[in-house]
Amino acid sequence: MQRFHADDGTEIAYRVWERDAVRGEDSGRPLVLLHHGFIASGATNWEAPGIVAALVARGHRVATIDARGHGASGKPHDPARYGEARMARDVTALIDLLGESRVDLVGYSMGAIVALITATRDARVRRLVVGGVGCAVVERGGVDTRVIAPGALQHALRTDDPRSITDETAAAFRTFADSLGADRLALAAQASAAHGDPIPLHAITAETLVIAGRDDPFAARPQTLAAAVPRATLRLVAGDHLGALLDPGFTEELLRFLGRPSDAR
Repeated sequence: MQRFHADDGTEIAYRVWERDAVRGEDSGRPLVLLHHGFIASGATNWEAPGIVAALVARGHRVATIDARGHGASGKPHDPARYGEARMARDVTALIDLLGESRVDLVGYSMGAIVALITATRDARVRRLVVGGVGCAVVERGGVDTRVIAPGALQHALRTDDPRSITDETAAAFRTFADSLGADRLALAAQASAAHGDPIPLHAITAETLVIAGRDDPFAARPQTLAAAVPRATLRLVAGDHLGALLDPGFTEELLRFLGRPSDAR
């Protein structure tokens, strides 16, 4: 893992996979992958399912970043140091480090919100893929809090008494966090700062792909999101919120949209 310090001093971990120089392919613009929230990391979200390997095999230069509070990145407990808008600034800092004038951005769930915010601010984003989100981005400015209430999730992550958790979805997050030894207070800080302001989706100039699992409650009515982004198309794959990312169809749609690095798009 490589690391840099964000402008507030938080250490951000990332990893880069270079193209296979032996094959002599033009790597084109780098591809940055943003993982989903609450316990995930670049390794669990993108490496473990084989998505990084598939992209590198195609010749892409790939970078993953661990969002603050997740993976190998710093884990402050102050909510003021969280939120997807704050994370988008970390992504911009990584793009600066990569030293490229163009970049493709892929985000899932929380990472999709970060990617969308980044694309509204940074003209270097040329192609954009967002998965695991739907109409809530348009209607609520972020992940769908109707599926799991922020208060219930924060309680589940902060409480010393797991028996006090009455929300089943929140309880599942708590169990998963404990099983991985995650910093629950850092995750609770992000839960309390989750983005809920309107995102100027009309300002996105990047060619965009929206991918959603057919049974994903967090990606309800994804066509609403696709219609709100000027150059977006929608593809559906099998699975729920976690299952869609693991479905082979997700990787197939991703590869089809991105093409080869040397493709002129």
